[in-house]
Amino acid sequence: QVQLVESGGGLGQAGDSLRLSCAASGQSFRKRVAGWFRQAPGKEREFVAALTWNGGNTYYADSVKGRFTISRDNAKNTAFLQMNNLKPEDTAVYYCAAARTLYANSAGSAPSDFGYWGQGTQVTVSS
Repeated sequence: QVQLVESGGGLGQAGDSLRLSCAASGQSFRKRVAGWFRQAPGKEREFVAALTWNGGNTYYADSVKGRFTISRDNAKNTAFLQMNNLKPEDTAVYYCAAARTLYANSAGSAPSDFGYWGQGTQVTVSS
């Protein structure tokens, strides 16, 4: 089993930076794709970024490409999402997720590809 706890959300202004962390319990997290999703009020949960278990492949939504960076520290069982040049449209609850399968060398972008979820952390960006 994998349990995920996000932190680092908060309030910011357009152009600011925030760094989200996802602390995992369970040794298998380091063997799974790590992902970040977000959900704004009234909208469906959407893919933000994903990173394979060994850090070899990264994936980003077009809306965040060039501004957000996903990374992980497997020694600390933690994943990160560095968010730069934030925009008001980035306002959402951000969720960390871990894939269902082990040792995948590619990542899906659908919520159904991920079997473990954190509780979410709110990010609010004002203009």
